[in-house]
Amino acid sequence: MAHLLILDALNLIRRIHSVQRKQHPDDVAAQLAATDITMQRAVNTILQEATPSHVIAVFDSEAPGWRKAKYAAYKEGRTAMPDALRQGLGQLQDSLLRLGIDSLVSETDEADDLIATLVKPLVANDHQVTLISTDKGFCQLLDSGLQIRDYFNKRWLDHAFVQQQYGLQPSQLVDFWALTGISGMNIKGVPGIGEKTAQQLLSEYGTLTQLLDADATDNKKLQLVQQHREVCLLAQELVRLKDDIPLGFNLKDLRYTPPA
Repeated sequence: MAHLLILDALNLIRRIHSVQRKQHPDDVAAQLAATDITMQRAVNTILQEATPSHVIAVFDSEAPGWRKAKYAAYKEGRTAMPDALRQGLGQLQDSLLRLGIDSLVSETDEADDLIATLVKPLVANDHQVTLISTDKGFCQLLDSGLQIRDYFNKRWLDHAFVQQQYGLQPSQLVDFWALTGISGMNIKGVPGIGEKTAQQLLSEYGTLTQLLDADATDNKKLQLVQQHREVCLLAQELVRLKDDIPLGFNLKDLRYTPPA
């Protein structure tokens, strides 16, 4: 069976670049050069550890996607990518290509949805898929069979991690974030519902649908959720990853051939 390694490219690169900005605060050229070298070292380490048969690096589009069209405040206030790094992405993609890794850059879709689309058919056919990312949002895909590796903290974001972090199953995470919101994406949840309450409600009722349909006569927290039904349902839609984006290529196109 194939083993596809997916790099959440900007998740990796922006963290490396952030360190290099601190080390070379007055020299943007040095920041980019050091980011390039460090990225290549990191990717070589990842390749050696994962030993994939196929590999791809997925980049975000700069164009507003469907979430922004649905919810204008999406990711409002998030720190923008530094201009020097944005202008240097082509150089970094060229470096990845020299390592035998092609880059997937969509004009319209977010990397998260592209990754979910890559994952779905492969795990359905019993192929191994490993994602390199620190983004906990991907944990909603764990029940599919995806493996998620946090390269920087040297840990797996797995079922045990989700249980320890949230006290829930991966299948409940979308509903959990629909209740709490996600500040980094500027997605609003239910006012007055924090992580502990969301975990308690979902542990008792199972899903957001069941929460919204339950008898809330003697439960003020449940009443609060039901009063904010539309907020919850919008957040749920925004948080859930799309997995049906036309990609225009297949697995054989991602075959990894180490550079000579």
